[in-house]
Amino acid sequence: MKRPGRGPRQRTLSIHARLFLGFGSALGVCGALMVVIIYVGMRFLPTYDFSQTVVVPEGSHQSASQRPASPVPTTGVSPSPGVTYEPAKGVRAGDGISSKEDVWHTVLLVSIGGVLAVMALGLGAGWLLSRRLLAPLHTISEAAAKAADGDLSERINAQGPRDELKQLADTYDTMLTRLEQSFTAHQRFAANASHELLTPLATTRAVLQVAADDPTGEEFAELVPMLQETNERNISVVRALLDLAAADQAAFDPDPVDLADLAEQAASDRTAQAAEHGIRLAVDAELGCEVRGNTTLLRHLLLNVLDNALTHNVPEGGSVHLAVFQEGQTVVVEVENTGPYVDEAVVERLFEPFYRARSRVGSDRTGHGLGLAIVRSITTAHHGVVTAHARPTGGLTVRIEVPVSR
Repeated sequence: MKRPGRGPRQRTLSIHARLFLGFGSALGVCGALMVVIIYVGMRFLPTYDFSQTVVVPEGSHQSASQRPASPVPTTGVSPSPGVTYEPAKGVRAGDGISSKEDVWHTVLLVSIGGVLAVMALGLGAGWLLSRRLLAPLHTISEAAAKAADGDLSERINAQGPRDELKQLADTYDTMLTRLEQSFTAHQRFAANASHELLTPLATTRAVLQVAADDPTGEEFAELVPMLQETNERNISVVRALLDLAAADQAAFDPDPVDLADLAEQAASDRTAQAAEHGIRLAVDAELGCEVRGNTTLLRHLLLNVLDNALTHNVPEGGSVHLAVFQEGQTVVVEVENTGPYVDEAVVERLFEPFYRARSRVGSDRTGHGLGLAIVRSITTAHHGVVTAHARPTGGLTVRIEVPVSR
C-alpha cells in the first residue's frame, strides 16, 4: 500500500548509467553462476585418489642413493619395498597440488580470476557500446532544446543502421519539418489576414475623413456606396474566416450523403453565375456515390471548389467540368477549369489561406484566397485527400477523394 504524502520515487541515474549497471549486473550474475557450476562440478563429480605420490620402481637409471628421498606419506600406508617417493618435477616437497583440497582451492582461484578479467573487459566494452548507441539521444535532446527556444531549423540527420534510435531521429526530423512549415504558414496567414482586413478599414477611414471635411455634405451621398461596398467586403472576409475555423474544428455525426446528388444541386446553384461570365458548366455524376459525412459541410465544399473554378477562369468562352465517380474504395470529385496558366511550383500553396497565384495588385481582387483552404479543411474532416494539378493549357484540375460509405 502506498504511503500517504510520498510521491513516486524520482530516478537520479541517466539512461546510460542504468543501461551500464544493468549490463554489469547481468554479467556479474552470469560470472558468479559460472564459478559455482565449475566449483561444484569439480568438487563433487570426479573421484580423486591422492593417497600416494608418484612411485619410481627399483632398477631405474638413477640409484636410490643418488635421489633425494621424499618423506614417507603420512597416510598410514606402509611403503612398498624398493620404492622411493619423489615430488613432481619443479615442485618442492610440500608445495603444489597434493590433495583434493588443493584442487578445489586452485579451481576456485582460477575461476574467480577468470570471471573478474571477463567482467572487466565486458564492462569496458558495455560502457563504450552503450555510450555509442545512446549518442543520438543527446543529439535529439540538443535539437529539442533549440526547438523549445524557437529554432526549428535544427536537424539531426542521424547516420548508421536503421535501428530504433535512427527511426526516432528521423521521426523527430520529420516532426520539426512539419512544425516549421506549419509555423511559416501561420505567419503568412496572420500577415495576409491583417492585410486583408486592414485595407478596407483604411479605405473606410479615408472616406470618413473626406466626408468630415465637407461641411455641406454634398459628397457624402457619393461616398455612401463606397462605404457600403467596403463594409460588405469586411463582412465577407470575416465570414470566410469563420467558415475556415468551423471547417478546421468541425465535429459532426456522419450520415450517408450522396455526393453525386449534392454535386448536381451545387452546379444548379452556380449555373446563373457561370452564364453571367460566359462560362460553360458541365456536370458528369455517377449515381450511388455515397459517402459518410455532414451534408452542409460537403455542400459548402462543392460550392467553394466551383466558385474557385468560375472566379479564376477566362473572361469569355471558358469552361468548368465537374465529375463525380467511384474509384475503388473512394468517391472522387474532380473539377477541371480553363483559366490563366498556373506554375506547378505554387500549386500546393493555393491551399494556404489568403494565398493567390496572382498578386493583389495585378488581380481584380475577386475573392479572398480562402476558398481552397476551406475545401482542404472540409476534406480533411471527412478523412479525405485533396490535390491540385496545373493544366498545360491553363487552369487547374482539383481532385478530392473521400472514402466510400460502409
